[in-house]
Amino acid sequence: MTMFPGFDEWDVPVAPGVTLHGRSGGSGPAIVLLHGHPRTHATWHRVAPALAAAGHTVVCPDLRGYGASAKPDPDPEHVVYCDRTMAADITALMAALGHETFAVAGHDRGCYVAYRTALDAPDRVTRLAVCDGVPILEALERADARFAERWWHWFFLGASPHAQRVITDDPLAWYRPDEAGMGAENYRDMVKAVTNPLTVRAMLEDYRAGLTVDPANDAADREAGRRIAAPTTAVWSRHDDMERLYDDPAAIWRTWCEQDVRSAVIDSGHHMAEEAPEQLAEVLAACLSP
Repeated sequence: MTMFPGFDEWDVPVAPGVTLHGRSGGSGPAIVLLHGHPRTHATWHRVAPALAAAGHTVVCPDLRGYGASAKPDPDPEHVVYCDRTMAADITALMAALGHETFAVAGHDRGCYVAYRTALDAPDRVTRLAVCDGVPILEALERADARFAERWWHWFFLGASPHAQRVITDDPLAWYRPDEAGMGAENYRDMVKAVTNPLTVRAMLEDYRAGLTVDPANDAADREAGRRIAAPTTAVWSRHDDMERLYDDPAAIWRTWCEQDVRSAVIDSGHHMAEEAPEQLAEVLAACLSP
């Protein structure tokens, strides 16, 4: 690929039988960027080089089950693809790459892995940016008819016995990737991933965990009074539906964080890293500043 100029490509073991694929580059304080569904690490190809140029080591993995990362067999409890398991992958990856502490930013499904990493490894995560999401328990507790109409895919992907058959029958018709907007190489990386039935199976398991074990872990943390210690920035897309659903998403995050939460709005649709990479890179660079 010509994306990620100057970055190294790797496959790093993070757990028995599980290897994460991705790229890293730059020098300075580390930040790991976590993609959403159904993207791969390549979604960051316009953001990561800008952060590297700004003086940061930037790490972009494919989450477990996504892209070219390992796709272990699911389990009945959905623990294999839950956010806690994926967060453990990220802390193991960063240690293997030599980063004992790091910032983490996540978009969409990657947002859930990002804040779970901050909750489970407070001594490792220095700063947190959560993009286009609120804690998954908070989203489900607010899941009224309006939410179900807009985010119906959560329940189809996470609960329907037909989802894997429907998607694998014609994944490009289902996901409708936009080559012009994504960039040719990012588009090809995603197409290669979603046309693999094992990737589809893994992504569905991510959503199934999101309706079961993930909100249960959130609820246990809330009951125990555990909060995110790292300075946090909530970021959302102006032309997505975060404000329509939650009014001020940062207000929700403040109840989960020990420190005040900054906020930023990106003038884009949902896929902010592809639609407004310069704005997002500036916001993430500011998140890393004292």
